[in-house]
Amino acid sequence: MTSSFDPPPHSFRSVFPVFALCWLAVFFDGMDINIYGAVMPHILDDHGFGLTPADAGTIGSWTTFGMLIGALAAGNLTDWLGRRPLLAGSVTVFSLGSAVCALAGSPAMLGAGRFLAGLGLGGLMPLGLAMVMEFAPRGRVALATGLLMTSYHAGGMAATVLGMTVAPAAGWRSVFWAGALPAVIAVPLLWKLLPESPGVLLARGQGERARAVAARYGLPRPAAGAAPAAGAKGRWAAVRALFAHESRGTTPLLWLASFCGLMLVYGMSTWLPQLMRTSGYGLTSSISFLMVINAGGIVGMLVAGRAADRFGPVRVSAVWFVLTAVGALLLKSHLPLAVTYAVVAVTGVWLYSAQAMVYAATNSVYRESERAAGLGWVTGVGRTGAVVGPWLGGVLAASGHQSWGFTAFALAGFLGATAIALVPLVARESAVAVARAEA
Repeated sequence: MTSSFDPPPHSFRSVFPVFALCWLAVFFDGMDINIYGAVMPHILDDHGFGLTPADAGTIGSWTTFGMLIGALAAGNLTDWLGRRPLLAGSVTVFSLGSAVCALAGSPAMLGAGRFLAGLGLGGLMPLGLAMVMEFAPRGRVALATGLLMTSYHAGGMAATVLGMTVAPAAGWRSVFWAGALPAVIAVPLLWKLLPESPGVLLARGQGERARAVAARYGLPRPAAGAAPAAGAKGRWAAVRALFAHESRGTTPLLWLASFCGLMLVYGMSTWLPQLMRTSGYGLTSSISFLMVINAGGIVGMLVAGRAADRFGPVRVSAVWFVLTAVGALLLKSHLPLAVTYAVVAVTGVWLYSAQAMVYAATNSVYRESERAAGLGWVTGVGRTGAVVGPWLGGVLAASGHQSWGFTAFALAGFLGATAIALVPLVARESAVAVARAEA
């Protein structure tokens, strides 16, 4: 006899509504993150505003510091408040931050707006990733992660278009007003159409509702072991589980890889247009490099997702980190414009998906009940790299050594490759140690 809760075959088609809503939310996330880099040259040219290169780097770091706090908070509050309210709240907060930036009368107020935006941006990514990983068909988690992250780069390209077209015609403030629109567009859709996580529902004692959501989207029946423990003690237990015997060594390696990946992502997103401009390229060309690197990022996510499902996200991430480092070193040279566009594009192919595959690797390291906390901490601790990247770019720009930024990014790529490559080795050693202890 077939139960009413027996799920239909699990496929991308059955979970498309969830995936589409998360894709939209992350699209606006990518747009808001990249808006600052896209308009920075225009703000620096607005001499009445008084923004210096050093201030610009500090503001970029305040953005990512807010993201660090948002990511850590979201990963540990999701079982209490639910993923749908936190996703909608994250979009609302970063939209309000963009509105503050549009109204800013000083660099200090601009920094406050970017910090507020960072709080929302940081919370959104780990929640969106956790939702997609939970709803993804079995054996297609890395592909689903890569597909979701294409939205980030589509949003980055949209920000670049706004920086190239709207900012010169209507001023840089108008671009930040565009960054406030997600609260009007995405939040109502998330509240109305996005389901709650079956694991979170089960943790909150809503077993019947959890099974109904699983059946509706073709998911396996939620089991008690897949649910995060409820309450403050449960959230603390989830954090302590990240350093259990099985993952004691792999957790710091994932954090280090995420630090390197996000230092690369946010350092390049914030400073690439200005670095290329100081290297002798025109304003329009310099901003267009941001579009090209995000276009490469979309291709990279599609390629990396399929490759990771076949070869494993750890191997793909390690190779991608190395190739990113090589691309960063090539950008130190003033190459012909066409060659530079090609180098920027292929660097984008590797740059963003190297970090995305770090996220995908957490799926094999942590149990289902620990996944949201694990992702929250991997993204949250990694945000320290996102703080360092923009800050370092500002320091180097202020001292006249912008080209050294590409060397720093290359070193981060090599270090990230080493860290992620060690994850399976350390995991095997930990498993052997646990087996010996239990024997």
